[in-house]
Amino acid sequence: MLNQTSVTEFLLLGVIDNQELQPFLFAVFLTIYFSIVVGNGAILMIVVSDPRLHSPMYFFLGNLSCLDICYSTVTLPKMLENFLSTHKAISFVGCISQLHFFHFLGSTEAMLLAVMALDRFVAICKPLRYTVIMNHQRCTQMASTTWVIGFFHALLHSIMTSHLNFCGSNQIHHFFCDIKPLLELACGNIELNQWLLNTVSGTIAMGPFFLTLFSYFYIITYLVFKTRSCSMLHRALSTCASHFMVVILLYAPVIFTYIRPASGSSMDQDRVIAIMYTVVTPVLNPLIYTMRNKEVKKALIRAIRKEL
Repeated sequence: MLNQTSVTEFLLLGVIDNQELQPFLFAVFLTIYFSIVVGNGAILMIVVSDPRLHSPMYFFLGNLSCLDICYSTVTLPKMLENFLSTHKAISFVGCISQLHFFHFLGSTEAMLLAVMALDRFVAICKPLRYTVIMNHQRCTQMASTTWVIGFFHALLHSIMTSHLNFCGSNQIHHFFCDIKPLLELACGNIELNQWLLNTVSGTIAMGPFFLTLFSYFYIITYLVFKTRSCSMLHRALSTCASHFMVVILLYAPVIFTYIRPASGSSMDQDRVIAIMYTVVTPVLNPLIYTMRNKEVKKALIRAIRKEL
């Protein structure tokens, strides 16, 4: 999977060019990365170990926590290394690998959030059939499907990007290898790559997004017009609020980044916006789900007391 040009490595320019701020940013992002691993690891641990959380909702939450740990690990360790390094290089193979796992885990998370919304739709709108529809086998199949589709979606991009010719600068205006910055450096025709990014990735991202919105719209409509119960509507919205917050935190910066054409002026904005979905969202997910979910808080308290 090597290109046919003389480029053997790329230089990641990072988040900012100010060298004096690099040690401070290293400390900040190291703390954030530690928080991501500990926070999501704690949720994953209690979901697996606590029998009270062995339900579809928490099964998918465990998958999300695992994704967030892996997702941040794709970009943050290399970012931390470059904060302390003067030669911010990444090999060609390493760059393509980082691109692959970034899009693999990112697209998987987008689809998983849609599955979680569908789970809430079944639980609220079809409560009597919930255990039958969302049985263990079907939940496993749905989660596995998101991982498989995400993997092959990313594989398509990594293969297509690896066959581009790079004959100019090898400086990537980003803190990790992504498709848009690499297309900026490519020589020759990149129309097919751009079409795949807009069409295939757009479908993978926007399809689950609209499915999520439709699920919540149907839930609200069902509760307002079918049950006409303010208390049930309040409980349902309270249950779904944390999930919807995660959806907005992930999709808002992603949509802003990928719907705009690549340009030199947009690259600086993309670097800052990318921090939202690669760093901020994974660190906020455990806080959002813990603070707004009584069962998770109780399970954490039980786990802490058991350790003490």
